[in-house]
Amino acid sequence: MATETPTQQKVMVKEMSWDPITRIVGSLGIHTEIDFSNQQVLKCYSTSMIFRGFDIFMKGIDPRDAHFITSRICGICGDNHCTCSCLNQNMAYGVKPPPLGDLAFNLAETADYIFDHAIFNDCMANVDFCEQMVKETNPTLLQRAEQTAAPSQDIHGFKTIADIMRALNPFTGEFYLETLHVARYTREMYCLFGGRHTHPSTIMPGGCSADITHQTCTDYYVRLMRYFDYVKRSVPMHDDLYDFFLQELPGYDMVGFRETNLVNWGSFDDPDYVDYDYRNMTEWGRKRYITPGVAIGGELISTDLVEINLMIRILLGSSYFDSWENEPTFVTHDPLGNPVDKNHPWNKITLPRPQKRDFTDKYTWVVSPRIYDKRTDTHVCCDTGGGPFARQWCTAKAGLVDFGYAKATGHSIQMVLPRSPSLPEMELEWNVPEKSNAIERDRARTYHQAYSALIALHCLERAMKEVQAGRTKSWNSFKVPDSAVSCGFHEAARGVLSHHMVIREGKIANYQPYPPTPWNASPRDVYGTPGPYEDAVQNTPIFEENGPEKFKGVDIMRAVRSFDPCLPCGVHMYTGKGRVRKVMHTPTAMA
Repeated sequence: MATETPTQQKVMVKEMSWDPITRIVGSLGIHTEIDFSNQQVLKCYSTSMIFRGFDIFMKGIDPRDAHFITSRICGICGDNHCTCSCLNQNMAYGVKPPPLGDLAFNLAETADYIFDHAIFNDCMANVDFCEQMVKETNPTLLQRAEQTAAPSQDIHGFKTIADIMRALNPFTGEFYLETLHVARYTREMYCLFGGRHTHPSTIMPGGCSADITHQTCTDYYVRLMRYFDYVKRSVPMHDDLYDFFLQELPGYDMVGFRETNLVNWGSFDDPDYVDYDYRNMTEWGRKRYITPGVAIGGELISTDLVEINLMIRILLGSSYFDSWENEPTFVTHDPLGNPVDKNHPWNKITLPRPQKRDFTDKYTWVVSPRIYDKRTDTHVCCDTGGGPFARQWCTAKAGLVDFGYAKATGHSIQMVLPRSPSLPEMELEWNVPEKSNAIERDRARTYHQAYSALIALHCLERAMKEVQAGRTKSWNSFKVPDSAVSCGFHEAARGVLSHHMVIREGKIANYQPYPPTPWNASPRDVYGTPGPYEDAVQNTPIFEENGPEKFKGVDIMRAVRSFDPCLPCGVHMYTGKGRVRKVMHTPTAMA
């Protein structure tokens, strides 16, 4: 009679999928194989099944229309695209806005950041941490939360961790509802300079066409001070919640973990230094209030926007596109004479080839942007950290920023939040975490609300000085050249955003916009390297207490949403109870 040794175990692997999981330039689907015996995800595939083709129908149009058209790429990041396109056009036309125009760009976009990060964190991502979700997925954890005092209760007002979770319940939670009100007046802040949100009417190449007066600045200031009251409570509240998960669930720092390979183009130019000339981009890029940077293996390897630009590669592999290898090359050398790769965005040509989804071959419309590391001759899969994680990581490590309210130290960002209507001055410090994981991406987002608000306050003070001195011009005229090669580097709320343009005979010959989601949602490339979502989910252990019959996948959702995939609007698990892929009975299991 056969006997089973203690080392033998049964392993059940089930295939489960969530599709769609979010809304961006197409839907996002996450398809997994999960080992429920060992509580881990074995495989993950990230897919997007909608093709739109902005880069195709941009060809041949007047480049002055680019910011109006590209703002329609996304209903959430539209203003980010508009701004990035204007930065791109400023370079192409050789136009420098007046200082008030540059500051208007910054004031509009900081308002967008604080709006976006607030509503995503507490009306989208943190719903995964709310009382109702935890009750359904980790009831024993909720019991401990009821008995755990919140360390910062005197600041945010919630006595226990469970009270924080209840405050995040959708449509009924106190903090959830407060955040909806915050979203309203922060969008009003944007409209004071941008005209409309999220498709601006007054942000344009050459500057801003809004009538910027003392009243404009005062209206912005009143709302910004109100926001400081909110964020002073938000940061310690989130710290309490996230620290509780890390303390009560040992190993939770591996949920959504991946190597610290980050991209961040920086944002918010200093009017005293920026001239939009590519030849000077290294210098004015490093003067941004958010320092650009590329990190590989936890090391900051560059803060040079020119160098970073030349490191970008667009690879295929698992994407529904044909190679442009045999197509004409638009740009062989940049304006400084540096060679430009065939797979650089300036030379990328979009050649769609629709076909059936096949996880062994082609399975998504998303391409695979990568960073070429010449030190090792490798194409590195980098992510945006959901935006704030990469921005703060690079800024902190570079140690270049110091504008009074905030200072980068080389290992942290120190912030001083001024006195606001209901709360006194507060000091905060965001320290570079040891790991890049779901919790730390979410934590960085709440600290970034404070950091963005401080940049807004600093730029507002500068704008008020311009207005008070009578320097109210905010736009300069320009002429469209017959030919040009240009790029715009900006940050959408959720990460890197670049627009690369080639002008020939006064019209757009090639226009390639790359928002953060192609970086984060990219599939396996030609070298077989998984994209960031895929990599992060494949590293995710399962802490959910439900078995496969009632599995909700909350740990997987936390991992994916930590990247801020452009406001998740609905998650539908379409395989029901899961389909059994295989049952194994072996002493070594999945080893």
